[in-house]
Amino acid sequence: MSEKSQSTNPPAEIVPIYILGKRYDVPASLTIQKAMEYAGYQLIRGCGCRGGICGACGTIYRFPNDSRLHFGLACQTVVEPNMYLTQIPFFPGNKAVYDIEAIEPTGVEIVRQYPEVVKCMGCNACTESCPMDIKVMEYMSAAINGDVKRTAELSFDCVMCGLCSSRCPAEEVQYNIAILARRLNAKYLTPKAKHLEDRVKQIDEGRYEVMLRDVMKADPAELRRLYIETRQMEPAMADEMWEPEDKRFL
Repeated sequence: MSEKSQSTNPPAEIVPIYILGKRYDVPASLTIQKAMEYAGYQLIRGCGCRGGICGACGTIYRFPNDSRLHFGLACQTVVEPNMYLTQIPFFPGNKAVYDIEAIEPTGVEIVRQYPEVVKCMGCNACTESCPMDIKVMEYMSAAINGDVKRTAELSFDCVMCGLCSSRCPAEEVQYNIAILARRLNAKYLTPKAKHLEDRVKQIDEGRYEVMLRDVMKADPAELRRLYIETRQMEPAMADEMWEPEDKRFL
């Protein structure tokens, strides 16, 4: 790189952060996760998907002279000067064991599996700590009132990071209660999709056996050709009735 090109690139802003109480100076543009790696930490736990989906990198942080706790996912939250960081890659929580085929989609069932649900104080600490901006207290209220479907719908975006449970004075495990509601809703309350039933029937009847055998027998060069030349992806803005040109396997 020439001196001229070097001089046109301004130096990155450096900010101090604190990891386990030790100061590190890192570029201000990094996420917490990338800043930890920049500081020399090798992340083998609490890193997961790195895309804000898996919930493995739940993080609590504070700033000097600020009594508030702040919450976020380390893979999504950009560092700020003088952050004091603590990651919670796994938060221990009560997890009920049940047979989804043998339980009923009712509020009574939720209370039977998780009796602590009725201890909710309505303090809203769970909602305040959620990095996904989910109305946790609202879906817990729905669970207490026996509204399984609403509990499932309000908790749909949960990534199971556990930060809500870490702040709950009633010692509830909101995310496990929510996943029970979503399982009950999916199993018993959501109407079955007709097109899915039709597709499962087609699979059982062997409609795709020939196609799958041809793919399994193809060598790498043929697989690349098929991928490049014949694959037709659904457009991002396709209407509801979009179909590919090749309809043999619809």
